[in-house]
Amino acid sequence: MAHIPDGVLSAPVLATGIFISAGLLTLALRHLDDERIPHAAVLSATFFVSSLLSIPLGPSSVHLLLNGLMGLLLGWTALPALFVGLLLQAGFFGIGGVLSLGINTLNLALPALLCALILRPLLPRATAQRVFWVGAAAGAFGVLLTAGLTALSLGLSGEPFIPAAKVLLVAYVPLALVEALVTATVARFLQRIDPTLLMRMEASRA
Repeated sequence: MAHIPDGVLSAPVLATGIFISAGLLTLALRHLDDERIPHAAVLSATFFVSSLLSIPLGPSSVHLLLNGLMGLLLGWTALPALFVGLLLQAGFFGIGGVLSLGINTLNLALPALLCALILRPLLPRATAQRVFWVGAAAGAFGVLLTAGLTALSLGLSGEPFIPAAKVLLVAYVPLALVEALVTATVARFLQRIDPTLLMRMEASRA
């Protein structure tokens, strides 16, 4: 349900999503790190595939978001990577929609950006234990904030959507725990096989 389809949200919510996402993407392109483009392509493809594998959970369904992980590894580059993934999903499989692309991008990219700005500077020269817990925090934070923003988008679109928003918040709590473990494990693995991926992350680049 992180991908809100067209025809659900109100026009003001859709317009706000388009406006803010366009601004963030403009800033992200100015911060674009050419060295991160290959990593962005891999993670965008992973996000694209993982979002197709939804697990039913009550009246809703969940899937890995990976926006916390993308924020940690890519910084600002996570924003265009997520946008491209969402665009391809909408174009090829009808997941989400064209009109809702802005708000869906915002709901996923803003948590990724906050992970980049707040948690990413903690990774360089961090101990193995610290890398694990920073990764766990990024994974959980990315999911929970995305769930909150998506629920807010629904709630602001009309009172009939408030029950669905509440269900979504509850449904994404177990996903936050799973994604915390996945992100922490990936971050720790990357530190072991190629510490330079984390060492060259500078706060000024985030």
